Amino acid sequence: MQTRRSFLTQMAAASAGALLTAPLIRAAAKSGSSLPITGTGAHTYECMHDWLIPPAGMVWGDTHGLCQDSEGNIYVAHTVHASSMRPETVVVFDRNGKFLRAFGAEFRGGAHGLDLRREGGREILYHCDTVRCQVVKTTLTGEVIWTHGYPLEDPAYSEKPIKFVPTNVAFAPNGDFYVGDGYGSHHMLRFAENGKFLGEIARPGTNDGELSNPHGQWVDTRGAEPVLAVADRGNARIQTFTLDGKHLRTVKDEARLRKPCHFDVRGEWMVCPDLDSQVCVLDRDYKVVAQLGDGQAANGKVGSRRTQIRAEFTPGQFICPHDAIFLQNGDILVAEWLPIGRITRLRAVSA
Repeated sequence: MQTRRSFLTQMAAASAGALLTAPLIRAAAKSGSSLPITGTGAHTYECMHDWLIPPAGMVWGDTHGLCQDSEGNIYVAHTVHASSMRPETVVVFDRNGKFLRAFGAEFRGGAHGLDLRREGGREILYHCDTVRCQVVKTTLTGEVIWTHGYPLEDPAYSEKPIKFVPTNVAFAPNGDFYVGDGYGSHHMLRFAENGKFLGEIARPGTNDGELSNPHGQWVDTRGAEPVLAVADRGNARIQTFTLDGKHLRTVKDEARLRKPCHFDVRGEWMVCPDLDSQVCVLDRDYKVVAQLGDGQAANGKVGSRRTQIRAEFTPGQFICPHDAIFLQNGDILVAEWLPIGRITRLRAVSA
């Protein structure tokens, strides 16, 4: 039998739910779409879950890395599901989501970071393989150009054996690149374009200038001078450094920036996938201005909803965003760390 107290409690909960969903309903009506809506104001998006579908015979494994080339083609790195009949880890689609090709069977199980830049007049892919513990440069069709494994050049690694498991790469304007040993011993390494080791940017720890799981990094050129921004995921913060390794800032926002994974920049804005159920948009000062698809309340502890039942995913909410990029038209593409993968396109809704 329903008591007056239980009735009032139910009505209060319903009212709270209505207040929370009203902005989404208004935004959906404005966009003319029935798709879930996330964000507000200039950072309002329709959630197009499963926008990229793997080709026949392939089943997504953990969808880890994303990039887009100058022609608009989109590259997805995934680990390959055990049930998949196709072993390729890098899957390429055109700008409209049509499958083009796949390659990289050698990265099966370890396909993680996937980053792209132009070198010598052509675009090059940098792969971080967490099984073979290597950074590998290839052409856009998978031909290997350069491979680097355990960094014996670095005294921290040559003095005694320690783990080396690279997770992502960032690129400096002068050709240097930075490798984060995110799943290994938590150092940040700097190399010249030709692969020569130049030194360390940071070592492991919890103090300013020290790192724990430097999962992703980006050379941010939005300010007067370029800086290296590091997703210091294990310490739940962002840190910035000069390009030669001087610590500049520590940015921590426990409520809105929980487990930053990587970055991408377009114009004024930086997108940051956050493994704790959201995608953040940051301004020039690394302030969170939008939390997109925040599913923390429903998901609980990170990784607790890594289900293999797609019907259990909550529309409009993320579970474990692992990478995110701005597409050329300003939309955002998100890859999630899920055993059956998920690629979501956040399509901008006009203000």
